Amino acid sequence: MVALLTARASETLALDRTLSPSTGWTRRHWEDLADRLLGGAEPFTSPRRARILFPGAPGGYGSDIDGLEGFARTFMLAAFRIAGDPARTGDLVERYAAGLAAGTDPDSPERWPRPDEVDQAKVEAAAIAIGLHLTRAELWDRLDDRTKRTTIDWLATVIGQPYPPINWVWFRIVVEEFLRTVGGPFSEADLEEDLAIADGFFREDGWFADGGTRAYDHYTGWALHLYPVLWRTMLAPGHPHQARLDRYDAHLDRYLEDAVTLVGANGSPLVQGRSLIYRFAAAAPFWAGAMAGSTALSPGLIRRAASGVVSHFDAAGAPDDRGILTLGWHQEWRQLAQSYSGPGSPYWASKGMLGLALRADHPVWTAIEEPLPIERGDVLRTVVAPGWIVSGTTADGVVRVVNHGTDHANDGVAQRDAPLYARLGYSTATAPVLSADARDPFDGSVVLLDAEGVPSHRSGFTRGGLTTLPTSDGSATGRATSSGLARWIDADADGPDHGHGHAADRTRAGARIHLCSAVRGPWEVRFVRVVPGAGDEVPLGALRVGGWTVSGRDLAVATDPTSAVAVADGVRSAVVALPDEHDPLPTVALRSGVRDLDDATPLGPRSGTPWCETDGPVRTDHWHAFALLLDGATQPGVDAPAIAGVAGSTARTITWPDGATTSLDLPASH
Repeated sequence: MVALLTARASETLALDRTLSPSTGWTRRHWEDLADRLLGGAEPFTSPRRARILFPGAPGGYGSDIDGLEGFARTFMLAAFRIAGDPARTGDLVERYAAGLAAGTDPDSPERWPRPDEVDQAKVEAAAIAIGLHLTRAELWDRLDDRTKRTTIDWLATVIGQPYPPINWVWFRIVVEEFLRTVGGPFSEADLEEDLAIADGFFREDGWFADGGTRAYDHYTGWALHLYPVLWRTMLAPGHPHQARLDRYDAHLDRYLEDAVTLVGANGSPLVQGRSLIYRFAAAAPFWAGAMAGSTALSPGLIRRAASGVVSHFDAAGAPDDRGILTLGWHQEWRQLAQSYSGPGSPYWASKGMLGLALRADHPVWTAIEEPLPIERGDVLRTVVAPGWIVSGTTADGVVRVVNHGTDHANDGVAQRDAPLYARLGYSTATAPVLSADARDPFDGSVVLLDAEGVPSHRSGFTRGGLTTLPTSDGSATGRATSSGLARWIDADADGPDHGHGHAADRTRAGARIHLCSAVRGPWEVRFVRVVPGAGDEVPLGALRVGGWTVSGRDLAVATDPTSAVAVADGVRSAVVALPDEHDPLPTVALRSGVRDLDDATPLGPRSGTPWCETDGPVRTDHWHAFALLLDGATQPGVDAPAIAGVAGSTARTITWPDGATTSLDLPASH
């Protein structure tokens, strides 16, 4: 069992197991955390309060931007605190009003870089606009005329500026909409252009892609669903956007049905996608649902999900004992940050505390917590847009996704596999290997090896289908497929790291790899077929299957020629080669092992990845089968599934360890 963490807020505040049976957290715990975060910023605040420069190496845009980030992102948190509790937050109003006056004054020694000077200031402008909007009566209306004018002038430099066609378009939307509400300049053309781009992010079942690629990650929730809800609160009566807002509402409702199944029983979000240093910003879409009046989730379930996520990090050391959010996941782990991240960047986590802007009598604060889906029973779900099979198991509280649709690329686009996007699996109990010296595909992968042992990449693969299949005991099995050329990528690994793969400078192509996953509970049976082509540039080599990476203080392993198991901190991973008992054709010899790395993930100092590979070139035009396990057990021995089929047929039957069976047809391949 992956243990629930005890939140540090409970060291000084009693847990309320009547109102919050799962987490014990009430609004008072949230206020305590917010006050610790805002108090932790005080020692690093400049004399005129315009900049908050947290300790650490400067970010990619320099210390001036770092100081602005520290102000803007903590101001968002302060604004939520002020909006929800104006009677007790006058000191925050004074603190941030002074910083606003100094930061927007062009003659101030603490003046901020403008959005037309440094692109990153466009991001921070949005946080400032949202904060000012939510505290209009408490802060904006009390500013002197000069500060109002300099603030409007500073924000107005976003008008007409270029913005990348990703979640950034929402930054300009909320800034210019705020300017409209306070009588400042704005551009209707900018707003219409940005809204049209944002509408183009819609995908199936309430999901958004962050741009034009298969970029599915936490930005769907903490940006692309959050900003429309905040934008709505800025709109004047009679606005022309009701139809668009209705679509956004429907998308949010549907997305939340999936999002709540992705939270582990211990509150951990998936360790997947870029900007993970924003940590409990992952709670933002649940609060957006509460603010929008969503009916997809009950108020008690919204608070259970949000409190679970935030208390998970608080218990694990974020913020640290100084009240600081460092660059990392639980504790500081600098390798998790992208090149654009500075010491103030983690305070985008403030988005996950939006619920504080809702008053104490809101139903989301007064309702009794309700259990997460994973606490009510095992979860099996297909999520079409990102191409995920979601499998959550109540016994250990772990949520896994098996990934056949996300790579931050598009079909046929060759680039290096991004560890945070292109792996075949992500979970709430594991992290992909992120150390700089070990980023070639190994964990969560199926690769071919060239003559030097260099693995292929899968980005640019072709998606297949997602479905669920009946299982003999009345449960279900998830099935997903994909295929793609094995590519060897030479890329500029020294370029900026934005969390997704580097584009290829040179590519060599090999055989095509076809994959079919059958997922039930903690197990995935992964079928692999390798089909060579006449124009292959790379001779056929060995096939390697890498499992889940487990991380912790200690690592235990067990191996034999056809299986490997790794256990760390109560999480177990295994890869087992499965013989097909009714296929008489010989298979090539196998070997297996566990790759042992130090400081490779943010979840612990030691990591182990079980693997299995052919001892020589893989046999082609044949479906090989491997079982991959991720669960909360600690013993190294595993009882793996078994498969049966007939030579020349695509029909297979899987017998799971509990005796239940699933029949499926493997996809045709050419």
